[in-house]
Amino acid sequence: MAKKTTFLGALALAVVMAAPARAEGPTAETVVATVNGTEITLGQMIATRAGLPPQYQQLADDLLFKGILDQLVQQTVLAQKTEPTLTLRQKIQLANDQRSATAAFAIDGIVKSAVTDAALQAAYDAKFKDFVPGTEYRASHILVDSEEKAKEIKAQIEGGVDFADAARTHGTDGTAASGGDLGWFGTGMMVKPFEDAVTSMKAGELKGPVQTDFGWHLIKLVETRTAAQPTLDDVRDELAAELEQNAVMAEVEALTAAAKIEKPGEGIDPALLKDETLLDK
Repeated sequence: MAKKTTFLGALALAVVMAAPARAEGPTAETVVATVNGTEITLGQMIATRAGLPPQYQQLADDLLFKGILDQLVQQTVLAQKTEPTLTLRQKIQLANDQRSATAAFAIDGIVKSAVTDAALQAAYDAKFKDFVPGTEYRASHILVDSEEKAKEIKAQIEGGVDFADAARTHGTDGTAASGGDLGWFGTGMMVKPFEDAVTSMKAGELKGPVQTDFGWHLIKLVETRTAAQPTLDDVRDELAAELEQNAVMAEVEALTAAAKIEKPGEGIDPALLKDETLLDK
């Protein structure tokens, strides 16, 4: 019985060893076409599709496959014809484009590592740990180009004309259509003369003319409220941008410090930057 089991086991092993290896499925390196010996791969097609506008990505798979493959073949034959005759200007532009794209890939990697949920929460906690509620203001204004005009309009309002109606009639900026409504804003969001006027007013009060770089304003303070601490979601984009910038700057500074950098061209006349004829020589 033991000999039979051994025989059957050996037979099974022989069958397994003799069976052909199962073919692997297509990969990114799978060649889908060759053009004069230059390979076009499935990975190149996938990357091309990923870069298409959404409306093209919704096309049927077979139609998109054929279209992308034909496009890559056409691009390849054009590139093969053109590469031997590229001008100096074109070669420099290609080198610049490749450098820029490669640097962009590096930045993408830095950003993905820097902007995490934990990093966002830590940045939020640090930024608002000493938060003190301030005051927000809702005001309307009428902007005109002269003090005399502003005084005339103010007299009309004090005589009974509705502020919003006067703003629609006389206002010269984009808020005129909405009766001069500026919405809610906090300190630091308006130019100083305007902010100084608003922060010294009481709800319902009319003040002006107030001069800024934009012209002459009549201001009506509608109401005030205590500013609530923003939530993490409220400032997520702002914090993400700060994290991205800080991470990229830190990485660039570290790489620059570690690199051997020589600048023999620092003595060149800066005006030569405008001499594009050098690219054609």
